[in-house]
Order: sequence, then structure tokens, then C-alpha cells
Amino acid sequence: MAAPPADRESLRWQHVVISLQTLLSCPVHVGGRTALELEGFAHYLPPAGPREIHLYGANAFPNWLTRLKLDTSFVFHNAGKLFEAEADRASAPQERTDRADTEVARSSLKTQSWGQWEWPLIISSPERAVLELLDEVPQRETFHQADVLMEGLRNLSPRRLHTLLVACRNVKVKRLFLWFAERHNHAWVKALDRKDIDLGHGKRMLVRGGKLDARFNITVPERLDANL
Repeated sequence: MAAPPADRESLRWQHVVISLQTLLSCPVHVGGRTALELEGFAHYLPPAGPREIHLYGANAFPNWLTRLKLDTSFVFHNAGKLFEAEADRASAPQERTDRADTEVARSSLKTQSWGQWEWPLIISSPERAVLELLDEVPQRETFHQADVLMEGLRNLSPRRLHTLLVACRNVKVKRLFLWFAERHNHAWVKALDRKDIDLGHGKRMLVRGGKLDARFNITVPERLDANL
């Protein structure tokens, strides 16, 4: 697939992503750290070096994306790693979407207008974006960054969170999310119905030399400073 023509002097990453989503009908969305920044949570996220745009999709991304001359770089993620329905959609895209998948989609994604012509840019909802970011702890994101972010997420939707946590297939992400949520004692935590959220079995060591949280069976840092 060839890259769409564009003036390289004025080409921005939003043009590229909107072209993928709208013109090429590519099932891709902006997620994780980037979606949280677009939703106004950038002040909770310390700079991560050169600007990266985090894209999530169930299928392979076009090779030409890595060759574009932009002042940002794309980081690609397999959306099926977190949500089984998206992995299934990649292998059988013509299958009928059931009601549960529809609920996940509604809780996952939103449209944000961008540019002079208010083009639609599909991004993760804050509820999904924080799960995507936690999947990067501790490899690309630190515990400290996640902690500062979670402290500021006071207005998440319990209904959307419940839908996403039930559908999420990543045990580490779910345990870590609930651990941070309880640590900051947000009001929406009490409204979460946890009986359908599968937290798996056994311990998960997320950091060496840390302490074991007995409730969620995860090893976390003794101190949540900027280096962990």
C-alpha cells in the first residue's frame, strides 16, 4: 500500500492517522499516553523524551508509516494483547459483532475533532487509555508516572471501567489498575462491581527487589520515585 501524497513541510501526525482511519478504513486508534495527553492529562505525565504517538490496532500497520518525515515517531501496539474481541476481529473481520463487543467499543473509543476543518480523530477514552498506559509499566512507563497520573483521574466512569476491566485479558494491567485506584481512594472505586473481573491466580513480579502486595499478588516498588 502506498503512502498518501502530502506536503512534507506541513504534514503532521494527525493528518496521517486521520487518513488511516477515514480514507483507508484502517481499524487503528490513538491510545495510551498520547490519548491521555489529548484529553488534557499531560500535566500529570512527565515528558518521555522525543514525542511519540502511540497507535493501537488489531492488524499490521502499513510499512510506509515508519518512513514518513515527521517531527514525531509512531509507536505501534497490538490492541488484541489487551482485548480478545479485537484479536478475534483481526482474524475474522467479517464476523458479526455481538452485544458485548459493542459495549467494549463504546467504552473504549471516542472521537475528537482536530484542525481547521474539525476532522474526526478516533482516540481511546480515558478509561481505556490508562489501561493501555499501565500495560507499558515498567518497561516504557515508570511506576512514578503511573502513580501521578492515577492520582489525577478523579472523574472516570465506573460503568465504562467495569466493561473494560471485565473484557481485558491482561491480568497484570487489571491488578495494577485496581492497586493504584485503591491507593488513591477515588470515589469511583467504590462503584466498581468486581465480581466479574478476573484477576487470575498466582503472583506477578513487576519489579525486582520490591514488596509484595498481598491483596493483588503483585510486587511493587518500596518507594514510588521517578526512577521506578
